[in-house]
Amino acid sequence: MQQRKSCVAMLLAGGQGSRLGILTRHVAKPAVPFGGKYRIIDFPLSNCANAGIDTVGVLTQYKPLELNSYIGSGAPWDLDINTGGVFVLPPYSKGAEGEWYKGTANAIYQNMAFIKQYNPDYVLILSGDHIYKCDYAEMVAHHVRNQAALTVAVRRVPWEDASRFGLMNTDADDNIIEFEEKPAKPKSNNASMGVYVFSWDKLRFYLEQDEADPTSQNDFGKNIIPTMLAAGEKLVAWNFEGYWKDVGTIESLWDANMDLLQIPPPINLHDRKWRIYARNVGEPPHYASSKGVIRDSLVTEGCEIFGEVVHSVLSADVHVCEGARVIDSVIMPHAVIGKGALIRRAIIAENAVIGENAVIGEESGNIAVVGSNTHVEPGTQIKAGEQLGE
Repeated sequence: MQQRKSCVAMLLAGGQGSRLGILTRHVAKPAVPFGGKYRIIDFPLSNCANAGIDTVGVLTQYKPLELNSYIGSGAPWDLDINTGGVFVLPPYSKGAEGEWYKGTANAIYQNMAFIKQYNPDYVLILSGDHIYKCDYAEMVAHHVRNQAALTVAVRRVPWEDASRFGLMNTDADDNIIEFEEKPAKPKSNNASMGVYVFSWDKLRFYLEQDEADPTSQNDFGKNIIPTMLAAGEKLVAWNFEGYWKDVGTIESLWDANMDLLQIPPPINLHDRKWRIYARNVGEPPHYASSKGVIRDSLVTEGCEIFGEVVHSVLSADVHVCEGARVIDSVIMPHAVIGKGALIRRAIIAENAVIGENAVIGEESGNIAVVGSNTHVEPGTQIKAGEQLGE
């Protein structure tokens, strides 16, 4: 028996991220680089560490190798303690073969044995594809004060966007009285963030009930929450006011990177009171030659700039050759931008090599993407919204 914990976190990190196109062809969505120094999963893991939640199960499934290697022992997030820590949890194995997760609820159901080890009072369920800073301890305290069976983190979205979200309709005391999944005519603009605090006894009961239902889609939004509402359980909303970005699409991932270039940025990554931690391999200092130009950009260590970089985010060890121009773009680790190449409104993935005088993206339109380990031939043109990669 492990040491008993008041709260255990379960981080859903197995999504394929198909809307990210070739960026997730070889890696899981939470492992996609972000903001020069980070990967998407750094944000929920850092939130757990900062909030004092020291036991985290990370549920992996799609392309888990790089994500598993990145998480390692959990040391960068101070989650390598003897009495807890971070644990990578693949789909549960039955007999000779594993069983693919059938939905978000089934993923937690398959890992209930992990939770039972700690016999917690509360279980925090998180998604691995959002960029935000959040004190989960405050959310758990809100749950306890309200003696709720389930607490759902919500944030207000513009009314014109409300129909794109799952909405939590509440009374004057923030009790959830109705859940609507992407309604055509929304009654509220309280959008679910996909962050939940369950009382453990209630979660266990409803997961077991849901698993026994052959008609269920085994999903929290579609099945567990409506069932709990119908049963008269106390569900409450917890209002989140800070920056939150779902980076599940090419456009939203690019937008979130560009947000970091605002003055001041809407999410402060320099706040020493709430650090976002990451596993960073040591790189030499970045270098800009006498001909190199860097304006309004984030440039990570190890980069060599011989060309021009404007309003862009460069990850570690990116090489921008002489005469190359990088504008309004996101360049991921170890990419090479060849001589005379022009990169505009684009995402260039890890280890990509852009040939001389290639033109990637345009001044307007959708974001162009070059996948990881892709060699773009000299003179190639990739238009707005196009993707190139294996």
